[in-house]
Parts: sequence; structure tokens; C-alpha cells
Amino acid sequence: MGKKLYVGNLPFSATDESLHEMFAQSGSVTSAKIIMDRDTGRSKGFGFVEMTSDQEAADAIQKLNGQSVGGRAITVAEARPVAPREDRGGGGGRARY
Repeated sequence: MGKKLYVGNLPFSATDESLHEMFAQSGSVTSAKIIMDRDTGRSKGFGFVEMTSDQEAADAIQKLNGQSVGGRAITVAEARPVAPREDRGGGGGRARY
């Protein structure tokens, strides 16, 4: 089973394809996804890459963490599981009486 990696501090010009190519140098990439802002459609400056093996993921972390991409030192680490969100109340809009 592969490992999912978090990639932070990406330049806003980065694309899914460029992220895939960058990590393909360290092994087989299952998926590469830049997270986009829902409202503006712009990159949020981070993404996730899934490698096919744990060893390839470890190699990618060692090789790419701290490397300069587009003038920015990227952060590469093992992705943590999503923490459950607390209920924010919701309902939206004005109170209805």
C-alpha cells in the first residue's frame, strides 16, 4: 500500500501535472492534486501526492523536502489523517423568527 504525502509552500503557479512530474523522479505516483480555493479558483499553495510504495514516499520526502520550487522552499511530509470537524452550528444566513 502507498503513502500519501503533504506538499506545502508551493508556488501558486504549480499545477497537478507539474506536481506529478516533480514526484515521478522519486518513483511511481498514483495521484497528485493541488488544493484549489473554492471561491477564487486559485491554488491554496499546497497539495497531496500519493506514491505507490512506502519506500518511494520516504525517498521523495528526503529528496524534495526543502527544495526550491518557483523560488519557494517546499515542505514535504507524510500526510496526517483528516481530523473530524466540530459542528459549527450552520443554518447560515439571518436568524428567522
